[in-house]
Order: sequence, then C-alpha cells, then structure tokens
Amino acid sequence: MSVAICLFTADLRVHDNPVVRAAVGAADQVVPLFVIDDGVRDAGFVVPNRAAFLADCLADLDGALRGRGGRLVVRRGDVVEEVARVAEETGAGEVHLARDVSAFAQRREARLGHMLDRSRRRLCVHDSVTFVVPPGALTPASRGHFGVFTPYYRKWSEVPVREPLGAPDTVPVPAVRSERLPSGADLADGDPSPALPRGGEEEGRRRAAAWLDGPVTRYADRHDDLAGDATSRLSPYLHFGCLSAVELVRRATAVGGPGAEAFVRQLAWRDFNRQLLADRPETAHEDYRPRNDRWRTDEALVAAWRRGRTGYPLVDAAMRQMAEQGWMHNRGRLITASFLTKTLYVDWRVGARHFLDLLVDGDVANNQLNWQWVAGTGASTRPDQVMDPLVQARRFDGRGDYVRRWVPELAGIEGGAVHRPWLLPPEVRRRLDYPDPVIGLAEGRERFHRARAGRTEPHTLFEL
Repeated sequence: MSVAICLFTADLRVHDNPVVRAAVGAADQVVPLFVIDDGVRDAGFVVPNRAAFLADCLADLDGALRGRGGRLVVRRGDVVEEVARVAEETGAGEVHLARDVSAFAQRREARLGHMLDRSRRRLCVHDSVTFVVPPGALTPASRGHFGVFTPYYRKWSEVPVREPLGAPDTVPVPAVRSERLPSGADLADGDPSPALPRGGEEEGRRRAAAWLDGPVTRYADRHDDLAGDATSRLSPYLHFGCLSAVELVRRATAVGGPGAEAFVRQLAWRDFNRQLLADRPETAHEDYRPRNDRWRTDEALVAAWRRGRTGYPLVDAAMRQMAEQGWMHNRGRLITASFLTKTLYVDWRVGARHFLDLLVDGDVANNQLNWQWVAGTGASTRPDQVMDPLVQARRFDGRGDYVRRWVPELAGIEGGAVHRPWLLPPEVRRRLDYPDPVIGLAEGRERFHRARAGRTEPHTLFEL
C-alpha cells in the first residue's frame, strides 16, 4: 500500500490546497504532517499572538481531517529530520510541500530535497498554494523580478487564475505516532493580546463569506476610514494559509465593482512582496535600495513609540490597537512606520521587529518589505515621502473617533481637537495623563530630508 506525506507549513486548510489534493491522489494513504520546529521558536519568530492563533489553526485542521476519516500528525523537532523519521516509519515514497519564499523556507526545501534523494524518495513542491501568481512567473526583461508594483500589477492582472480545488472527501491515514496538539502556551512563553481573533480555516471561511457578502463592495471608498474599521481583517488567515488567495480572488472578481477590484489589488501586493523576497532573500534584513542612512539610536524615543506614548494621538492609537488585538489597520501601519523611520529617523528593522512581535499576520515578506517601502529603502517610487500624522488624522479620523477608542486619556475631548491635545487650555492638559509630543513634526521632517541628502553629521543630526 503506497503512502505519501503531506507536509503542512503555511497552508493550514483542506479547501483549495494543491498539496493535500496531490498527496491524496498520489497514494493509497496520506500522512498529514505538521512539525513544530523549535529552530523557528529559537529564532524569535514564534511569539504569543501567532502561537495562540497557530494552535487554533492546528486544532481546526485536525478537526477537518477527522471529518474526512483522517487526523493531523504532529511531531516536534527539526523539520527535515522528522520528515525522514515519518517516511521511514510509514514507507512513504513521496513528500508534498508548498513552496515558500523566505531564506529559511528555501534552505528547508533544499535540505529536504537532498535528504529524500539519498533515501530514493521524491519531493513534490507545489507553487500555487500560498500565491495567486507564483514568484518567477512574471519577470521583466532586464532582471529577475519586478521592482515597482504598478507594472507588476498590470502583468499580474492578465494571468488567468486557476479554478479553486475542493476539499478531498476522505484522507486515509496509516498508523503512525503523533504528539498531542499543542496549545499556544506550548509554543511560546507569554500571554497573547487580549482581543486576539480565533484562528483556523472554519473561522477564516466564515469571515471571508461575510466580507464578500456586502462589505467588499464599499472597500474602495472606506478602506482608509480608521474608525470605520472597514477592511476585511482576513490577513491572519491568509498568513497561516487558512484561506486561499486564489479562491478569494475568484470570489471577489465574481462580486465585481470598484470595491472588489481594490481588494484584489491588495492581494496582488502580497504576491509582489513575495516575488521580491524570493529573488532577494537578504531583503528580510538588508535594504532593498540602500539610501546611506545613518539611523538614530534613542531607546527612550523607541520605547515611547512602542508604548503608544509619542504625544501624537493617531500614532499612539494605532500602536495601542496592535497591542490589544494583535492587528493594526493598514492606514495605521503606514502612519506609525513613517513616524518611526522618517520623523524619528529610527532604523526600519527596529519597527519591523516590534511588529513581528505582536502582529498575528506577521509575515516576513509583507512585514519587512512594507516597512522598507515606508522607510524609502524598498520598492517605493517616493522614497522620501513623509506622512504627517496630523494631516493623516484630518483625512482619515476627522472626528477623532478612532483616537478616542484607543487613547482613553483623551476620550473626553470633542471633535478633531483630540488630535492636538497640546493646544488645549493648560487646566485641561494638567488633567490628562498624556505626554507632550516627543518631537516637532517640522523639525523631524527637516532633519530626515537633511540626513537623506547627506548634509548633516550623524552625531549632531538628532540632538533633541
């Protein structure tokens, strides 16, 4: 009786999963395997929020497999070594895996392929699991990847999107040892954010159905409305592969209209960042386009930014939302990242690490390369643009509702005045447990532009 291993990584679903369907079709029995890799934890990538969400995803996946006559097999250790053990125990002749783009994933795939070659087993890598259009499928004539989104998106939009695959009816699993399903506490030390969403394919599909049944049609007009909270919030489910980006594109396209088009464009950004990282894995920690920055080191300023105590209410509201929910509105991500990298002139890697520590959808490709885009070291066509939080507040939180929700110290201030608490009468300011601005916006902007122009010595650039 033939056996294949279906190795789950960032594709924790049974619907539209080419890895699952290929493994089921290739053998009489399948080992649906997930390996808890302590190396990932030791590298600091498994943090409480993502650990709790991952535990939900694994429990949900196990339930979906059991409903099809199977179960999830869990092992712990080095992925390649554990796959080798399971293959030996079950006599598996093939291992099916979804391709990923990080340097870690590329090394893992290479090691796994080498190990299987030595034991005369076959590694089957599937491109169309975590992408709509895989990296390398679209390339300009002069280089290995597109460095600007708009021409990439034009080509991306022309690619036919495959039909989504249904979930298999049955997944017969051979007798093989499994560890128990982990809890979030088993995977990472520390408490998750209080308002963390529940993980898993079932929850992701429920949210996707609700999103596509109306709200997506208003996305183009409302996606930047901070208080309106009118985005899909599907990014954690995409990050863990609980949802298929292909299926979302197909279903949104069927809805049609400007809102659905704008939503699909955001899904294209995910593929854009992945094709950048696939071709340049070092950009997870190195500048994609170096600007000769001499970043400032100031732990007090960074601490104020992390805690949501910069004195700029919109920045602080977004940072506090992330701490509470493990998620931040996309407009908030742009504003907080610009404030750190351009107003405070702090290295984008500092901010990217903090986001990875908290975001449930913390993703190497999207997180690191979006941070670089804002910092001006990435694929942005306007690398020196600075987002003024007061202008952003007027445009996207004009009545101050978003700030009042997340910065309760300012809840009693009416209207747009909540964005400028330093202009309130002294007797009112004394009653607020809220700091003065850590820096003047004009001062920060001027210093940033002078630094990018190379006109200021590094040790005198930020004497505040």
